Amino acid sequence: MNAAESYYLDTSALLPYYREEAVSPVLEDFLLQLKPPVLLSDLTWVEFASSLSRWVRMQEIEESQASRIEDLFFRDQQSGLFTTQPLTAVHYSRAEKWLSARKTSLRTLDALHLACSWEHKAVLVTCDSLMHSAALGFDLRSMLIQPESP
Repeated sequence: MNAAESYYLDTSALLPYYREEAVSPVLEDFLLQLKPPVLLSDLTWVEFASSLSRWVRMQEIEESQASRIEDLFFRDQQSGLFTTQPLTAVHYSRAEKWLSARKTSLRTLDALHLACSWEHKAVLVTCDSLMHSAALGFDLRSMLIQPESP
C-alpha cells in the first residue's frame, strides 16, 4: 500500500466501517493506514441511505441507531476523512462501455463505482469479490478486503 495513492471505497467497503461485521476489524485497520481523504461518490451516499433504510425495515437496527450511523457518516465527511466525487457523463459512458463488452457479471451501480475509481486513478477498495474480479479484468487497481481467517 502506497500512502500517496488515492483510494476509492465502494459501498460494500464503507458499510462495515459503521456497522460491526466480520470484515470490520480488517477494514478499520486498513483505513487507519490511509492518508485522508478517501474517495467516495454521490452513488455511495445513495446506497448508504438505502442500506440504512433496509436495515431498519428488516429490524436489523433501530431507527435511533440508523440516525446515529447517518450522523457519524456525515461528520466523517465534514472532518475530511472522505471526499465525495460527483458522477458525471464520463462515468456513465465508461460504465456503459464495460457493460456492453459483456465480459463480466457487473451490475449497473457496480460499474459506476468502478468508473469513478478509474477516472480518479484511485485504487478500488471493495469487500465484493465479483467487483474486485471485474476491476482486475479491466486492468484497474483493486484491493479486496476480507475477514481474517480464524
